Amino acid sequence: MNVTFLGTGTSGGVPSIGCNCDVCKSTNPKDKRLRCSVLIETDRTRILLDCGPDFRQQMLKQPFRKIDAVLLTHIHYDHVAGIDDLRPFCKFGDIPIFANEETAFGLKRAFPYCFEDKEKLYPGVPNINLNIISAHNPFRIGDIDIMPIQVIHGNMHILGFRFNSFAYITDMKSIDESEYSYLCGVKVLVVNALRFTKEHHSHQLVDDAINFSRKVGAKKTYLIHSCHHIGLHDDVNKILPHGFEMAYDGQKIVI
Repeated sequence: MNVTFLGTGTSGGVPSIGCNCDVCKSTNPKDKRLRCSVLIETDRTRILLDCGPDFRQQMLKQPFRKIDAVLLTHIHYDHVAGIDDLRPFCKFGDIPIFANEETAFGLKRAFPYCFEDKEKLYPGVPNINLNIISAHNPFRIGDIDIMPIQVIHGNMHILGFRFNSFAYITDMKSIDESEYSYLCGVKVLVVNALRFTKEHHSHQLVDDAINFSRKVGAKKTYLIHSCHHIGLHDDVNKILPHGFEMAYDGQKIVI
C-alpha cells in the first residue's frame, strides 16, 4: 500500500499570509505545506483522505485516474472545501464519499447544489454518493479494509482511520481511553502536531503527539497538520526522537 502526502499543513497553510518568519520565507520545498490530505493506493484501489481547498493544486501533480472513495475526517473548511473540484474524476463514475452524520449534514449545507434530486442537479456538478459511517464499524473499499476510530477535536467528535497496520489521525486534541484497543498493532502512524509550545484548545502539540504514538506503540510516526510556528522542517527533524519525523508535501511512503 502506497501513501502520498498531498498536504501536511494546518488550516492556513504554510507560508502564512503576511508572515515574514524564517519558515514562511524558507526556500526549502519541505517548508511549503498545503492543507492536510493523503492518497492511499494499491494496484487496484485509490482512496483520498480529506478534500481541502488545495485539492485541485495537489491533484495536478498526481496521475489522473479513478478515485474509488473519499474519506472525510470532519466538516471544517480545510478538510472539505475542495469537494467541487472532484468534478473531473466523475469521468470514471460517481464519487463515493464516506463521512459521519455531522460531516454529511455539513456537506449538504455547504454544497447544496451537489445533493439535489438527480433530475434537479445543475449540469456539471460532481456526482456524489454520500455514505454515512461511524466509529468502530469497519468497511472495505476495493482491496483496502478500513476501521474508523473516534478522536476529539476541541469539543467535536471526528474520525481517524486505520488501514491494517497503518493509521491516519488529524486535528486531534484528545482521545478516549477506549479507542486505544482499535489502534493495537498499528506500526505506522500519521498524527497531527501543531507546534512545540503554546497550548491550543483543539489541537495537540508535538509532545502530545509523541506521547500518543508511544502509547499506541507505533514504530514509525509522521507528524502532520503543523503550522509555521513549529520551525524549519530540517531543524525539527534533527531534534525529534528516533522513529519520528515531520512529513512533507509530496512525500511517499510504502506500508
